[in-house]
Amino acid sequence: MKTINLRDYYSYYTVDMFIDVPDEIAVALLKSKRQENAHRRRLYRHKAQYSLDRDDGIEHDICFTSLSPCEVYEHKIAIEQLYAAIANLPDKQGKRIYAHYILGMSKAQIARTEGVSKSRISESIERGLRNIKVFLENML
Repeated sequence: MKTINLRDYYSYYTVDMFIDVPDEIAVALLKSKRQENAHRRRLYRHKAQYSLDRDDGIEHDICFTSLSPCEVYEHKIAIEQLYAAIANLPDKQGKRIYAHYILGMSKAQIARTEGVSKSRISESIERGLRNIKVFLENML
C-alpha cells in the first residue's frame, strides 16, 4: 500500500487529502500524471497552446475555408428570395414562420402568445411552407 495526496491528482481538492491505495493504482496515477505533463510540454514546444474556440482566428482560418465572392453573393440572393417569399405570405403565416424558423420559437410558444391551439399553428406553418415552395419555384 502506498499513501498518495489526492490534491496532487485532482484539481477540485483544495485541501490535502491523504489516502492509502494499492501499488498498482499509485503506479497508474503516476503514469497518467507524467503523460499529462509530457502532453503539456509537447504543446508548449510546438506552440500549439491555442484553442479552436479562441477568438484570434488562427485555427478558424485553417479549419474553415472562407467563401468566395460568388458564393457570398449567391447566399445573399438566396436570403433575399427567402425573405421575399415570406413577405408574400399572408400576414399570420409569415409571422408564424418567421417566429418558428428565424426566432427559434416552438409551435407551443407561438400558440400561447397568439391564444390559439398548437394544431392551428402547425397547419398554418405547413401551408406557409407550401406557399413558399410554390413562390420560389415560380421565381426560378
